[in-house]
Amino acid sequence: MKNLIFGFLILGLTIGSAKDNSKEVELIVEDIEVVLEDVEVVGVNYNYLNAIGYRDAAEPVKLLEQKVASFDLKNSDINTGEKQNYNVSFEIPEGKISAVFDNEGEIISTTEMFTDISLPLVVSNAIVEKYPGWKITGDVYMATYVKDGELNKTYNLFIEKTNIGKTVIKTDESGNFL
Repeated sequence: MKNLIFGFLILGLTIGSAKDNSKEVELIVEDIEVVLEDVEVVGVNYNYLNAIGYRDAAEPVKLLEQKVASFDLKNSDINTGEKQNYNVSFEIPEGKISAVFDNEGEIISTTEMFTDISLPLVVSNAIVEKYPGWKITGDVYMATYVKDGELNKTYNLFIEKTNIGKTVIKTDESGNFL
């Protein structure tokens, strides 16, 4: 039993240290050599997901950003092999992402727009603090991403207050007014 537990421990440590970018991964567990051939490395667009901060996004945004990142351009019908870049649009009722992929399937840039999504707490708190008694009646979230470059996220917020009227304000993702 101790040998079995020790074997699983060694296996876990060995897998954690395996190289991500090789086509062949070698695992050695207690003098037994296992060779896994043709291991496909996935996640060519993990940099996009990390940069855009999808984990903190509203659910519809997160869903569509994950779909964009996992899009397999190489095996899609639109990949003719003739173009340098491919423009692909992804839509759901709450919003749209337009992405530019290179011929290897990596995201070069995106433009994102979503309406009436859940706001980050920091943005909601900034509105409540600066505009007490006002009600948020709608919002438009926009983001632009450029590989190895700029990331810009903004919220256009429609607010209103009885006897005063309606107005539109703009914040960044940190609740700073623009």
